[in-house]
Amino acid sequence: MSPVIGVILMVAITVILAAVIGTFVLGLGDQLGDTAPQASFTIESNSTDNITVTKTGGQAIEGSDLVVSVDGQRGDNFGSGDWQSGERRNASISSISPSGDATVRIIHDPSGNAIFEDTWDFS
Repeated sequence: MSPVIGVILMVAITVILAAVIGTFVLGLGDQLGDTAPQASFTIESNSTDNITVTKTGGQAIEGSDLVVSVDGQRGDNFGSGDWQSGERRNASISSISPSGDATVRIIHDPSGNAIFEDTWDFS
């Protein structure tokens, strides 16, 4: 085998390897997306029209990025501005009208992930 063919094969292998690695790295970047923030909450009180939630820990979160969901039905967000630990906020669930035991989730809208889940008795 001549040295020229050897060089051509090495260059071809290098180009193919760079293309495969580049495709893999660029594909991972598209899959990352937004991650949900870490926080903890407690349900303080409720009615069939509003739910009051206290943020008990974690990083500050923009309230309009968080939406309440009851048994998979979307309610309103928790208002604008950073939601700090110890702060209470209300969200409307009047369009849902829950009754009995229901699963309450707080969804981080940008990522689509639930960051809180609990069962609450709405009776």
